[in-house]
Amino acid sequence: MHVFVTGATGWVGSAVVRDLLGAGHQVSGLARCQEKAAALAATGAKVVRGTLDDLDVLHSAASAADAVIHTAFNHDFSRFAENAEQDRRAILALGGALRGSERPLLVTSGLFGLTRGASELEVVSPASPRKSEATARDLAERGVRVATVRLAPSVHGAGDHGFVPILIRLAREKGVSAYPGDGSHCWSGVHRLDAARVYRLALEQGVTQSVYHAVADEAVPFKDIAQAIGRGLGVPVESREREHFGWFAHMASANMAVSSEYTRGLLDWMPSGPGLLTDLENPGYYAA
Repeated sequence: MHVFVTGATGWVGSAVVRDLLGAGHQVSGLARCQEKAAALAATGAKVVRGTLDDLDVLHSAASAADAVIHTAFNHDFSRFAENAEQDRRAILALGGALRGSERPLLVTSGLFGLTRGASELEVVSPASPRKSEATARDLAERGVRVATVRLAPSVHGAGDHGFVPILIRLAREKGVSAYPGDGSHCWSGVHRLDAARVYRLALEQGVTQSVYHAVADEAVPFKDIAQAIGRGLGVPVESREREHFGWFAHMASANMAVSSEYTRGLLDWMPSGPGLLTDLENPGYYAA
């Protein structure tokens, strides 16, 4: 297939691009600047210059592809509502190019708002601040072959700059690796390369479902994550009130742990990368 990938130079998207190319697919990727375009071209992918606000560019690139994977999202949490709206517009532009065809679209979402242990069948509330999944459902009703890949809150591996590094920076700054309450709430985790493979396998199988869970470690207690960070930094591990976590308190206190049993069986997906706690033993996570 010829696959158009947004976020093609990002943490997840770059792994998706390499996985697709390694499996013999052709890839076009969105890049917003010359430096990122050069890095993408070096992988063997075709570069599409533009941003998520260039809706005509998105529509044109999707129209020329056999399938589309949308991984791009602006993670500036100070502008989350605006970024969610940008994401919604981009998904609509991509879906509009594919409407009425059998060419699939995979969009990306997270686990926030799902109940602990939820399966792929549980529906995220339409009131969720991130609009990707709700937008995908709307497109499906309009004749677009679309599905959502829900990523674990920790997509980990060498070079990780996501939620766990936020916790590491907080622990370094405050001299304690903290967990809210008793720390029994859980996060899911997935190695970056395992997550990338979910997208490819879903495309190759024809995108037969509406939701896939890219989740390897289904439920890692938050206290265990804090303890691993404490060992890595050599700082104490203690319970703290929500205020300790500042703007990140909502995420640090959330249960974001689901089942991926259905996705594993459907795609014959067997995660092979290290688990989250194993990865957190890597000294690279704690390099200042």
